[in-house]
Amino acid sequence: MTMFQAIADRVEIQALQAEFTDAAMMRDRARLAALFTPDGVLRMPNIPIELTGPEEIRIGGEKLQEQWEFFVQNTHPGAITVAGDTATGRAHMHEIARLRNGMQGLNYAIYHDRYRRTVDGWRFAERVYELRYLDASPLGGSAPGAQGGAQGGAKGGEQGGEQGGEQGAKRVATYTEPASAERLERAADALAARGFGVEILADLDAVRARVRELVAEDESVYTTASETLRLSGIDEDLNSDRYPGAVKPQVLIMDREAEADEIRHLLATPDVVIGSAVALTETGSLLVASGSGSQLPAYTGGAARAIWIVGAQKVVPDLSAAMRRLEEHALPLETARTESAYGVPSTVSQLVVFHAPTRFTEGIVLLLREAVGH
Repeated sequence: MTMFQAIADRVEIQALQAEFTDAAMMRDRARLAALFTPDGVLRMPNIPIELTGPEEIRIGGEKLQEQWEFFVQNTHPGAITVAGDTATGRAHMHEIARLRNGMQGLNYAIYHDRYRRTVDGWRFAERVYELRYLDASPLGGSAPGAQGGAQGGAKGGEQGGEQGGEQGAKRVATYTEPASAERLERAADALAARGFGVEILADLDAVRARVRELVAEDESVYTTASETLRLSGIDEDLNSDRYPGAVKPQVLIMDREAEADEIRHLLATPDVVIGSAVALTETGSLLVASGSGSQLPAYTGGAARAIWIVGAQKVVPDLSAAMRRLEEHALPLETARTESAYGVPSTVSQLVVFHAPTRFTEGIVLLLREAVGH
């Protein structure tokens, strides 16, 4: 083999690797499958998947990509060794993805390849995917148009807009529907894995009784502004004479200017802070929004225990869905309430995502099987 032939083979094999990634990104599974020999094999043990032959690879790939909300793959060429009409090599992968079931993250992996020269050029005889690093933390970004944007061209934009409107309406409709038992269990398992204490309770009576067990009568307790606490009766319970250390009754009679420092300490360092969240992701994160920020110091380390009571309708797949729930549902409802009560709209001045409890504050989530609150 001449030096020029060896160089040409390496260039063509690297082009084959790039073509694979391009076809995956363009969701062109037929083109991707055609890059394999008739007996070519695609193995992904971590999923697990083993597909043999272009047709099986095409069908399996189409089923796989149906699960994507978005997927981004970057390929970096590795070593290639050519031996006549066969070759071996590696491709180093960096990928980010979010699935429709809420699973998401980024990973680094290696494709271990065998190539074969054919009449149509070099093709994959085998690709074996080896996962080297996985970070399943929730992704902060989103895919533009993933909920129905332009797909290219006037017609695509028109159709995407219509689809986006329909999907938006469907999302709003689901904001009040309790999540299924399966989704509640998935969210609870994810919370527990992140270090939260978590319980699934049947209804408001059960959660009200459980809160009485969790909060001792001699503890200082701060109930944050929450429709969930109001509707469940918990706000009334914890701010009664039964709890002399209740923070809210004390703060309400204090002078906001002259006693500002004392108010700040009372709100920031109770034994227990209790409230709700805008959304809970199936991957185990809590989204808390605030207009004044008064509850955040206690939640983020000031209190000994933080308790969040979350209705089943607040369970969403991921953080993107959590933000949509805030903007499309919770904030408009809260604005209607504050305008009626105080004559001013609500606002989100601070936004905190809890992926885990803070070091000095025990985090407890009481997850209801029914809907309650915004």
